[in-house]
Amino acid sequence: MSTDQLHSEVPSSDPFALFDVWFKEARETEINDSNAMALATSTPDGAPSVRMVLLKGHGPHGFTFYTNAESRKGGEIRANAQAALLFHWKSLRRQIRIEGPLSEVAPDVADAYFHSRSRDSQLGAVASDQSRPLPERARFVERFAEAEKRFEGKQVERPAHWTGFTITPQAFEFWLDRPNRLHDRRRFVRDGEGWNDQLLYP
Repeated sequence: MSTDQLHSEVPSSDPFALFDVWFKEARETEINDSNAMALATSTPDGAPSVRMVLLKGHGPHGFTFYTNAESRKGGEIRANAQAALLFHWKSLRRQIRIEGPLSEVAPDVADAYFHSRSRDSQLGAVASDQSRPLPERARFVERFAEAEKRFEGKQVERPAHWTGFTITPQAFEFWLDRPNRLHDRRRFVRDGEGWNDQLLYP
């Protein structure tokens, strides 16, 4: 084993600061959607589901994404407000896992983000009954046209069920590819106002 393989390349530090460093590098190297993350939720009886969403805000408060709260994910969040995130940046050969409870953002925060989106994206959110059966795509296109007409010359109103959720991390895990699958893994677990961390076997 070489000397550089004897030491972890994932530093022991504030996990939020470490996330910022890795995320900045990912924004410079990932071709598409460096803010894409897998969001795992589950029903109250533990049946899991996972999908890709986009990170739209982060900091010491947590990690925020937006969705239709009447979708499958929204229903699961309402019923069991615990989730896990996974960032995978293939260009960097790195992953970050985050676990914790979810809370809904304030209405004015949801309004501000909703109106920062393109107008067509806003209209699409109005037109979509996310996760519900769609008899044919033409019906969705019709609903989009109806929303265009309804809000012509006016600001698009954010649907009350379109909102954001923030996960407050209780645990982070940073994973870094190393040769011969001798990977680095460091897990941080919240301890009061601070964090306990330890390396894990790959």
